[in-house]
Amino acid sequence: MSPEMIGLLMIGGMLFGIFIGFPISFTLIFLGITFGYWGFGDLVFYLLTLQFYGTMMEQTLAAVPLFVFMGIMMEQANLMERLFDSIQKILSRVTGSLYLAVAFVSTVFAAATGIVGASVTILGIMAGKPMIRSKYDVKLSSGLIAAGGTLGILIPPSIMLVVMGPVLEIPVTTLFAAAIVPGMLLATLFTGYAMVRCWLNPSLGPPLPEEEHPENMAAVWGEFFFGLVPPAALVLAALGSILFGYATPTEGAGCGAAGALLLSLLYGKLNWPNLRDAMIKTLEISVLILFLVAASNFFGAVFARLGTPTMLTELLLGLDLNRYVLLFMIMALIFLLGWPLEWVPIVLIVVPFLLPLVTKLGFDLTWFGILVAVNLQTAWLSPPVALSAYFLKGVVPQWELSDIYKGMLQFMGLQLTALILIIVFPEIALWLPRWIYGE
Repeated sequence: MSPEMIGLLMIGGMLFGIFIGFPISFTLIFLGITFGYWGFGDLVFYLLTLQFYGTMMEQTLAAVPLFVFMGIMMEQANLMERLFDSIQKILSRVTGSLYLAVAFVSTVFAAATGIVGASVTILGIMAGKPMIRSKYDVKLSSGLIAAGGTLGILIPPSIMLVVMGPVLEIPVTTLFAAAIVPGMLLATLFTGYAMVRCWLNPSLGPPLPEEEHPENMAAVWGEFFFGLVPPAALVLAALGSILFGYATPTEGAGCGAAGALLLSLLYGKLNWPNLRDAMIKTLEISVLILFLVAASNFFGAVFARLGTPTMLTELLLGLDLNRYVLLFMIMALIFLLGWPLEWVPIVLIVVPFLLPLVTKLGFDLTWFGILVAVNLQTAWLSPPVALSAYFLKGVVPQWELSDIYKGMLQFMGLQLTALILIIVFPEIALWLPRWIYGE
């Protein structure tokens, strides 16, 4: 059997193993060793050593645990709760005020932590009961909370972009710069959609009850200031130092983690139980991601050595289709894989297989990376898996799962609209990195 066909069998084995529930990392290592030894013998063991060593020496990936720790500590400081509460009181007389509060806080929180599950859970805890009490529309409310929680995948400093940089062989700083405008575009689409719906039908988001209107606006504005300025200053300092070349992503992440630790101390939330919990969560998330990075790098190296990516690229190019038709096929594949899989295996396993084809088609890899990131946001909102729905249902049990699904589908449509806009107008993603770096 030819090496290329062995590679196809290896892909089939990987999909089978993942879908029946085997741990992804160990499945990739086992299949890489087995099929690699079948395809080219003892060389596979040298390849295993080389790929794992190369991953451990990748300095950019050291930013992953630091950004994770920063996000968890910001979450524990309860800054977002103060911000949300102050915004809803400031806008208490405005129709749809809670939608505005959710959209604003979710955008700020996305920049503070790239952990989608944490974002959706905290937004649900903060906004669920006030929305129920104020008789807000369940579908629109749940959809906005779930969609807002996914912004952390895209808005820097995004953990996914840190992992994607070495995969695409693009500086993480470039991806960060490219993701800012698309992230703001999505946040604007989410907010605009909710407010237009409220304008057309005010019953979807009535103003807060009279008894919840604040008496002391000066105190409310003070809460808003203390809820917004510290996390915003921390994120802007960490992100700005990275974008403008004053610090590497790892150095910026280290400063961000130290700043989050200091904020927790200043707000009286830093104690041994909280710190221990944050370190354990950071360890769990970081090991999951980094071990999978090493395993997928090895698996991808075996796959490339077998020659299957080259064969598939030549096969697709031989179809003589328009390159945007092939791009549509690639995006459709990622969209469908996003239903059963999380972003980690897609970025680390699927994207490297597609890179030879994308490169041959002449697409800008920075632009392609942002398309993948926006596309993967829809995975959190697409039934039947839609993990955001289960996170939200867990903290707001009063909402029916069917209503949460219906709400998320509306915002999934907005995400697909943003994806189309970025395809049609590439400068949405490419303008800022070109302006900053002259690329």
